[in-house]
Amino acid sequence: MKQTIEEFLAQDEQKELLRLLTAGSVDDGKSTLIGRLLYDSKRLYDDQLQALERDSRRVGNAGGGIDYALLCDGLKAEREQGITIDVAYRYFATSRRKFIIADTPGHEQYTRNMITGGSTANLAIILVDARHGILTQTRRHSYLVSLLGIKHIILAVNKMDAVGYSQEVFENIATSYRSWLATQQFTIADLQVIPISALCGDNVVERSESMSWYSGPTLLDYLETVPTQSDYNLDSFRFAVQYVQRPNQNFRGFSGKISSGIIRVGDSVTALPSGKQSTVKSIVTYDGDLEYAFAPQSVTITLSDEIDLSRGDMLVLSAQPRPQIGHNLTAMMVWMDEQPLDSSKHFYLKHTTNSVRAKVSEIYYRVDINTAEHIPANTLSLNEIAKVCITTAEPIFCDPYTENRQTGAFIVIDPITNFTSSVGMVIELSDNGCLKKEVVNISLKQLGIDVSHSKVIALLCKELERRCGITINCTE
Repeated sequence: MKQTIEEFLAQDEQKELLRLLTAGSVDDGKSTLIGRLLYDSKRLYDDQLQALERDSRRVGNAGGGIDYALLCDGLKAEREQGITIDVAYRYFATSRRKFIIADTPGHEQYTRNMITGGSTANLAIILVDARHGILTQTRRHSYLVSLLGIKHIILAVNKMDAVGYSQEVFENIATSYRSWLATQQFTIADLQVIPISALCGDNVVERSESMSWYSGPTLLDYLETVPTQSDYNLDSFRFAVQYVQRPNQNFRGFSGKISSGIIRVGDSVTALPSGKQSTVKSIVTYDGDLEYAFAPQSVTITLSDEIDLSRGDMLVLSAQPRPQIGHNLTAMMVWMDEQPLDSSKHFYLKHTTNSVRAKVSEIYYRVDINTAEHIPANTLSLNEIAKVCITTAEPIFCDPYTENRQTGAFIVIDPITNFTSSVGMVIELSDNGCLKKEVVNISLKQLGIDVSHSKVIALLCKELERRCGITINCTE
């Protein structure tokens, strides 16, 4: 029986959306993989296919065949150099899911582009060239993915055709990556390793006949079935007020997007920062009133009592723990401005719908994302990542980023240029001032340690600083 257009659109609207990004070293085949995924899943229009075939003959790098990377690399400089520079977004859907793919650049100088593309992603595909194995870029991208709080990772071992579809090569790469992860402080909750050839289409959409030894899912199979429902925080209700609706004297509602949790009519809620309490009278949407709503729905909430609420304030359930409140924010921050950080300068910190004046009061350390080493720093340059303390002019209320990605993230805006200078992920919030850098001075002589051990002690001190952020000065 044929579906009507209305039935098809209603069915399509109910499909779950998966946001994902691709990352990897330069020339690992990120754009080719996405192009192959779109091509093999029959998600290209006739005019797109004609343009792809024409462009492949004119500027392609596939030896006369179809260059699938051209579907993503749209900039002239990208096509000339055969690399990705800007973030390219591609949208497609299958019978099971809808997808938004962010094709992010692999080079270190475009770290901020990758952070932008991955800020809303549920899943990351990290590509590895089977000929080269795990590289510094692979480790760097893994660190960035963990920093962004992305829980689902696919390690796609690409270009298997170039190594004769060798099972041994694949297993060595998978073992090497898992062994490296075991030595790191960050964890990846869900890791799937898949051998593929984006150029030939092996294990992208259709199962490869050349890799019969692999029994796991194809890339598209995994994308369609990976469970993401638990990625949303449905335990702690957070609702940042974006707009106060007042169409007439009989209606006053608070509009916004539910950051996390579930809200029901009749629930007792507390307004922050005032602390005033009320109960939910109704939950209003364009399609009618609801008995309950959950993240990430956009709704208008009306309350039984007239309490003062405006843009930037937050509603939370009275029966649940409140978010952290304070002026001093400890966070991991990615600097995205061409101009270095001036610690004496004041910025605007935008968190959910709230904007406050703020300044970077302390830089605890900068992270070398290639080695994960902690390095002392007094300023930050473009693409550098650091643990910092930010002091705000007014108290803000937020959760640690590891617990709530929506209320644990913020951006820092330059008040003069209005440029986004940095993005950050909250570690903790307090009202007790910024913690000072912990520096410990020890004397080997006073401790009775022979100076012949000084080199070993120095290595130990350096490792403690890398892992714990504690600076230890050793003297003989």
